[in-house]
Amino acid sequence: MGQTKRKKGTRKEGFMQSVLVLMISQLVIKLLGLVYKIYLTNKEGFGDTGNAIYSSGYQIYALLLTVSSIGVPNAISKLVSEKVAIGDSKGAHRIFKIALLTFGIIGFIATMVLFVGAGYISSAILQIPEAEMTLVALSPAIFFVTIASVLRGYFNGREKISVTAKSQTLEQVFKTLLTVIVVEIVGISTNLNTTLMSAGANLATTLSVLLSFGYLTLYYKIYKRNIAMEIKNSVNYKRESLKKVVKKILFVSTPITLSAIMSTLNKNIDSITVVRGLKKFLTEAQAKSQYGILSGKVDTLITLPLSFNIAFATALVPSISSSMARGDKESASKRISFSILVSILIGLPCTVGMMIFARPILELLFPNATNGSLLLQISAITIIFSVLAQTINGALQGLGEIMTPAITSAIGLIIKLMINIWLIEIPGIGVYGAAIGSIVNNIIAFALSYIVLVRSIKLHMKFIKCVIKPLIATIIMGICSYYIYLLIQGIISTRIATIIAIIVAIIIYTLSLLVLKILDKEEIKMIPYGTKLLKILETVGIYGKGKHCK
Repeated sequence: MGQTKRKKGTRKEGFMQSVLVLMISQLVIKLLGLVYKIYLTNKEGFGDTGNAIYSSGYQIYALLLTVSSIGVPNAISKLVSEKVAIGDSKGAHRIFKIALLTFGIIGFIATMVLFVGAGYISSAILQIPEAEMTLVALSPAIFFVTIASVLRGYFNGREKISVTAKSQTLEQVFKTLLTVIVVEIVGISTNLNTTLMSAGANLATTLSVLLSFGYLTLYYKIYKRNIAMEIKNSVNYKRESLKKVVKKILFVSTPITLSAIMSTLNKNIDSITVVRGLKKFLTEAQAKSQYGILSGKVDTLITLPLSFNIAFATALVPSISSSMARGDKESASKRISFSILVSILIGLPCTVGMMIFARPILELLFPNATNGSLLLQISAITIIFSVLAQTINGALQGLGEIMTPAITSAIGLIIKLMINIWLIEIPGIGVYGAAIGSIVNNIIAFALSYIVLVRSIKLHMKFIKCVIKPLIATIIMGICSYYIYLLIQGIISTRIATIIAIIVAIIIYTLSLLVLKILDKEEIKMIPYGTKLLKILETVGIYGKGKHCK
């Protein structure tokens, strides 16, 4: 009995450690991503027009990448974790080898489609002919990302999530450095040719993918000896035919991939409809500039919270799959409830903060291209719903409801497409129609997924704790930080005032969470180093000893 308890404790600690590692990794990745976005947007000869060319090509690449690989890590992670949970390391490794072959073929086909079809896609579909070079530059990356995704899924399923985190961080480090180097070289040698600089920026993506793939391959070779030992000691192994394993992999990966495709299509709908719709009443140059603001600045900023939150969505899949395989439904329920609560605590302040400080943030990050504050304010509403949907979808995939995220996302996307087509062509609305479409899309996808989740598993959540208290903390943060900003912006520079106001917002929000006791003692202990943190909070009198907050 004591042994069982120890195992559960280890599992819980391992889950939160995985979340922490991924969160730190995603923080570094997004900050670096912001660095090269700031560089590109402020770069002479690039700006919003360069962002339009760069982003339109990148979104097509992202769609093909999604088809070939994006659902793969979670699918492989789920299947491998289920095998490992019952001691079948040999079966887990067989799934990995077959997945490597299967998705290698799919990735190669996707690479060839993008390479051969670059001209048609850029001219006929995107109506941005300049994007052809960016598509060609990105095409080799699809094959290598696909193989890398299988490796990441395998390591995630074996609870080696830090490998995924390190490989993604390395990839972004290389991408940031190479983007600056390649764009500078192309800019100098072509007299600031926007089209070629955009292609150069995407070539940097391909080169960084190759380097990240090299890291994963090297790690696998080093770790292979440990895997061999575990395979030798494997129990409960039942050999399955190649055809049956491929079917099983595709049965799990296809719905997860479809769900990821829906997410990618959200941006593809914008890349196809925004310029096309705006050209009804704007010049082509103006239309591209508007799309560049949406894709280059606004989308970059509103996806920042998603990057922090994805740690829970990623860690939930193998964790819940493993718990369900052992018949431990209670642990799965607690992890899902805690993850949703944390997603709310991440999403709400980011939504409100982005709405309040939209203009100051743009002036801080993009001093040479500050347009887009109203578009950012409207788009910020999507943050809370997309963050929640991300976590809920990870939970549903872990529970085996793998088709639900794809279906709910598809419904939301169909409605977004109709809203985009209808609103963007109206002169008084224009590009804001795309933001409105995204809001409606995310609300629908979240609501439908949540309904399915609560029918699938009982959640340990209370309305006051999970909604009312976080709202109060967010309102306090918003009022105090904005007042501080107004107070000091006339005394010091606007950019420094913005930085100070954001730091104040983080401090006030954190203190509000503690004073309102949104997290109870058990939840604080789930956080890495939570036991030490709880002792400090008890010492200062925020949490009374021996009492649980309600």
